[in-house]
Amino acid sequence: MIERRREGAVELLRLDRQAVRNALDAALAAELARAVGDVQRDEQVRAVVLAGKGAGFCAGSDVKEMARVTLERRLEIAREKAALLQAMAAAPKPVVAAVHGFALGGGLMLAAGCDLVVTESDARWRLPEVGLGFFPPWGLEALVARVGVSRARLLVFGHEPLDGARALELGLADVCVAPGGAEAEALAQAAHLAGLPPAAVASTKRFFAQLAGADELDRLAVAA
Repeated sequence: MIERRREGAVELLRLDRQAVRNALDAALAAELARAVGDVQRDEQVRAVVLAGKGAGFCAGSDVKEMARVTLERRLEIAREKAALLQAMAAAPKPVVAAVHGFALGGGLMLAAGCDLVVTESDARWRLPEVGLGFFPPWGLEALVARVGVSRARLLVFGHEPLDGARALELGLADVCVAPGGAEAEALAQAAHLAGLPPAAVASTKRFFAQLAGADELDRLAVAA
């Protein structure tokens, strides 16, 4: 479910649940957490690219899984996904998101939790949970850290999808490229980061993680 490829000092991780548009269930989240942990311990890897295989980046949490499990298990899954974002923020090696097609719900949160986000101009970004009667239970800390409180509130109300250019304007993304170019640009950005002194990169990540409250990324999930 995670396709892995090494390019120099960069590890490419691709979500691969194409039949469900790379929806993030508990198993995929756990596998991604293990993969992120593996590359953080690998001395040959200095940066990570997170991408989606097929039609888009990630369609969010797996709603069919959520419908099958108890409320207690839903909260546990939300805590596990929040812990994944926490681990990505606290890890010493940078993670670059490559967004194409769509980043919806939890997929948007997953991208927001990365250190640098590349989006294609026609990618669709949206948080539909409130419109469906739900409170987004994980990832809000990462979203607020990236775009600020007022813009995060606008995004959570999710009244309209955003394209990549608007995502860039709001601060959800850092780089916007033409359709078909996200992964190549993300790999180029990651290669640049991988070429920097690793101790300095790790210290910089640690500083910004503290500002963003990386140790509190699961607070809202616990309270939900």
